[in-house]
Amino acid sequence: MLYLTEPDRLGDLLEDQPAYRATQLREWLYEHPVLSTQAMTNLPESLRNLLAEDLWPFTVDVAQSADAGETVKWLLRCHDGAPIETVLMGYRSRTTICISSQVGCAMGCTFCATGQFGFDRHLDAGEITAQVAYANAVMSEYPLPHSPPRVSNVVFMGMGEPLANYGNTIESIRRMIEEMGISARGITVSTVGFVPGMRRLIEEPWPVNLAVSLHSTIPSERSKLVPINDRYPIDEVVEAAGEYYLRKGRRVSLEWTLIAGENDSDEEAIGLARIARQIHAHVNVISVNPTPLSNDEPPDRDAIRRFVGTLRREGANVTIRDTRGKEIDAACGQLRMRSEPHRDGSLRP
Repeated sequence: MLYLTEPDRLGDLLEDQPAYRATQLREWLYEHPVLSTQAMTNLPESLRNLLAEDLWPFTVDVAQSADAGETVKWLLRCHDGAPIETVLMGYRSRTTICISSQVGCAMGCTFCATGQFGFDRHLDAGEITAQVAYANAVMSEYPLPHSPPRVSNVVFMGMGEPLANYGNTIESIRRMIEEMGISARGITVSTVGFVPGMRRLIEEPWPVNLAVSLHSTIPSERSKLVPINDRYPIDEVVEAAGEYYLRKGRRVSLEWTLIAGENDSDEEAIGLARIARQIHAHVNVISVNPTPLSNDEPPDRDAIRRFVGTLRREGANVTIRDTRGKEIDAACGQLRMRSEPHRDGSLRP
């Protein structure tokens, strides 16, 4: 598979070809991705045909769109049958992709559809990077209506805990920055508080953004929602997030999935604001997306306004995150849960 091969080793796949063919192929894979090798017009037809079946490390089982075409979600099927999900979101000034780093997730967050599947395996760096390349390839032929025609922002907020798949996550980030030209400041790594990975990320050369999913400030309650809290308690998570801010100079985002009757109290809002002030973080609040295997429900509008109002009165900078693609199961894991994939082997937008 082309994307599963390290960029510097592409020449190994082209033993009978001139050396410059590897450079040309590298440009097609990362700088100007295309849906089919037949679009790689400066490669000889015989080589295009030879590489055709090895271009993508997945096929597309299901593609859905919403928000007048500005949100697209794919259920992808890796070649071992493993399902992953990717969401493309277009805005006037940027195009963001939410990518998966694992098949399933071992973190077990109770409200998350992905966590309800459990963990299958890590994604290879090429499988992670190829999600971005595929989105760029699709947009080269089918642009989003009102958005830049190339991915500018990448968020590791799809299936999996990226810092638990550290080596592949970092290699994929390297490829995005060095091969695809995406700014490090446009990449966000999200974690539920995998502290060893957070501390390793501090030592990396790139100023990527860090988003930490808290969901509760009360240790006993957080352990119910985010079981890894028993292994890496919230105080250690906050300390590592504060160190990231001090060392990298990048403001950390605190992610908060708001669940009615669980973490929407004034006590939680006051505790969250205190942490945000302590580490100079920004708070992102989003209402939970209900899943078939959970009874969690989003709060009503008044409860959301009250929670956000308390945060602001307590001195926190807060944003209510846009809930894109509700009608297409756009929360991670939901499309896999609801879909009956047809597996026709096709790659289509």
